[in-house]
Amino acid sequence: MRAPLPQGEQKARAVRTMFDGIARRYDLVNRIMTFGLDIWWRRRATRALRLPRGSLVLDLACGTGDFCRELARAEMRPVGFDFSFGMLAAARTSAPLVQADILALPLADTRADGVTCGFALRNVVDLKALFEEIARVVRPGGRIALLEVSEPRSRILRFGHSIYFNKIVPFIGGLLSNRAAYSYLPASVAYLPPRDELLHMLHAAGFPDARRISLTGGVAQLLVGTRA
Repeated sequence: MRAPLPQGEQKARAVRTMFDGIARRYDLVNRIMTFGLDIWWRRRATRALRLPRGSLVLDLACGTGDFCRELARAEMRPVGFDFSFGMLAAARTSAPLVQADILALPLADTRADGVTCGFALRNVVDLKALFEEIARVVRPGGRIALLEVSEPRSRILRFGHSIYFNKIVPFIGGLLSNRAAYSYLPASVAYLPPRDELLHMLHAAGFPDARRISLTGGVAQLLVGTRA
């Protein structure tokens, strides 16, 4: 039986410490665990922004800079934000990086043309507050593309995914990095609200056309929307 997941400030401290500890081999483990699909998912999200070249895009919980590199490849101007110094220190990107709490971004209102976030929604302390902060910094007409894990609707795919995500991922993580961290990551899906509630929260925050795109049979999801 798993221990209860941390909440509030205890969660924030635990997440920061965990990512500081796994930063050095984070990219390697991601590529192996997703069979390289994480690269395709970020490219799909970047296209879904539908923003012109030169757009200022904030990548929240940027980690080692994967999304920043993809945004730069699309000739946008990425800026990465993360509260884990270990992840920022291990980053491989030429984009500006800022150590900051993404619930309180050090930016003026309506400053950004777009926002991306890769697989970090379940790691924030207050998801509603995050969506409101994103709405604050994105200009009217700006776009968001938020990636997160998901659970397939198909019973067969859901069964296979559950075994892989809950058993094999911690095993691989333990071999290559830190088993406790890669056991937490599957468990942290419990922090995510249901699909409809996620969209309702985005609508209420200021993205009335927000919609969900299922990726790779439903093992990942992409939330996109336009700032009203």
